[in-house]
Amino acid sequence: MMAFLNSDFFKRDVLTVAHDLIGVELVWEGCSGVIVETEAYAVENDPACHTASRPSAREFVRTQTPGTAYVYFNYGMYWLFNLLVKGGDRDGLILIRALDPRQGIEEMQERRQKQKLTDLCSGPGKLAVAMGIGGVHHGTPMTGKQRPKLCGLRARSEPVEVVADVRVGISQAVDFPWRFLARDNPHVSVKHGRVKLPPVR
Repeated sequence: MMAFLNSDFFKRDVLTVAHDLIGVELVWEGCSGVIVETEAYAVENDPACHTASRPSAREFVRTQTPGTAYVYFNYGMYWLFNLLVKGGDRDGLILIRALDPRQGIEEMQERRQKQKLTDLCSGPGKLAVAMGIGGVHHGTPMTGKQRPKLCGLRARSEPVEVVADVRVGISQAVDFPWRFLARDNPHVSVKHGRVKLPPVR
């Protein structure tokens, strides 16, 4: 059994961490999935990051420890699960966009009302529903002594080929290649090279 990540993993540059989270297993209260897609958002010089427009996000980065869960409600529809990175070259938040389901699959199917494995966690809103993650989990420490016993991030057990791409569904900094994917994995939200960029004004 691989060890859980410690806070040092999250004290590096946000892009490095977003890349290295691919292949890590997110374990959550009886369910788990291997992370196959992430997006990095930098605290500085990234207009698409929450810290550019939300004082509450800046306060979260300032006060919370590396590896803490940042969970927010998007478009009035879905909870999205992110992880805090700080203490390296660039602080930031990393959106966990997709998982390859591993444990608790029947529970995920029930929550999502879907049977097909690739329908369970192939997007950030979907995976939060499937895993049972919601607003009450904002601020959950995912490393260290405060980490809940049934939650954590299990270190990568096998090598994985990672490719970079642009981020999905944003209107600013659309050309930053800050989305990371496990190459050819069927569980990603948008395949490599398939993101439609908004028209340039």
